[in-house]
Amino acid sequence: MARELLGCTLWHTTPSGKVGGMIVETEGYLGHGDDASHARFGKTPRSRVLFGPPGLAYVYFVYGMHHMFNVVTEADGVAGAVLIRALEPLQGLDLMKERRAKPDGVGLSNGPGRLCQAIAITLEQNEADLTSGPLGIWQGRSFADSEAETTPRIGVFGSVEEPYRFTVKGNPYISR
Repeated sequence: MARELLGCTLWHTTPSGKVGGMIVETEGYLGHGDDASHARFGKTPRSRVLFGPPGLAYVYFVYGMHHMFNVVTEADGVAGAVLIRALEPLQGLDLMKERRAKPDGVGLSNGPGRLCQAIAITLEQNEADLTSGPLGIWQGRSFADSEAETTPRIGVFGSVEEPYRFTVKGNPYISR
């Protein structure tokens, strides 16, 4: 599913306006046996949303400063999610610049924390239904295998060697 989300569009309609863009980097997480997953120890108060149903948002706060946005992807009762790592802005660029205090450039949304700040995703969106409502993902452009790249995950401890990170090859908005 992490590969399939490349090219989809992520939109968030807020009181300030609609912002969003094309997903250009993702990272997959499984449940039991995936040492980098919040679901590795089973269902807890924090990780329960990872167990479904699919189509929900799993948002958490990390390092006391960044929100991270994931899409729950597996069948109800099975843990699994995709971290949305980077977005190519398509709408609401001025609002993103204001939220990020950045004049322009790829630094607006090239990383999961920056992306959440730019499009105003916070813990309030945890468990949001991404198929309806102000925050959602819609089918977008498809990329051929030659246009996408698969790499090990980055920025995690445990299971780092797994090839679960997907990027649109050469896109300037990927995180690194």
